[in-house]
Amino acid sequence: MSAGQSMNVTWHEHKVASADRKKLNGQKSCVIWFTGLSASGKSTIANTVDHKLFALGKRTYILDGDNIRMGLNAGGPMLKERYGDEFATRFGLGFGATDRAENIRRIGEVAKLFADAGIITLTAFISPYRIDRDNVRALFKDGEFIEVLVKASVETCEKRDPKGLYKKARAGEIKNFTGISDPYEEPLKPELVLDSDNKNIDQLADDVIAFLKGKGYLDA
Repeated sequence: MSAGQSMNVTWHEHKVASADRKKLNGQKSCVIWFTGLSASGKSTIANTVDHKLFALGKRTYILDGDNIRMGLNAGGPMLKERYGDEFATRFGLGFGATDRAENIRRIGEVAKLFADAGIITLTAFISPYRIDRDNVRALFKDGEFIEVLVKASVETCEKRDPKGLYKKARAGEIKNFTGISDPYEEPLKPELVLDSDNKNIDQLADDVIAFLKGKGYLDA
């Protein structure tokens, strides 16, 4: 898109306001951003919280790292198979710092749309760089972005390692692997810290539910 074209893009206000959607849903919308090392438990906790909120009659959706990487933010090989070499080269996302930043930027924008629709949105991404998470936070109004650090040591994550990724990273088969060959920057002031070293999934999910209830997110 040229500079001239971009200047012709105009934001259209909806006739149904976001506040009305939240009232209809009987809840306050927010984005619960789970961040942490691979195998720390982010996706499992997010899915468990989603299940518990669904049982309470709340409207939720999960944006999961692996799922998004299979579609919206797919890598080159997957896009090459679907759309050809040129498209894959232009739009495929890898795992270097620049592509990770774009991955998180896109997710932040999608999450913002869900929040505008009055949905409690749960995201499960390593999102290792503080600046990328802070940039997403800046998209939201105060109180709409809940940063949750799923805190687990590298040792704990390596013991779990359901995909065998740490072993491959240690062997040099995976480059830019967070916690091994790439850094992970913990949030400085997360809204919630989950002790994934010492608590089970149900306990951690209940901690999230308790936080939401205590802050009034589950009420209109």
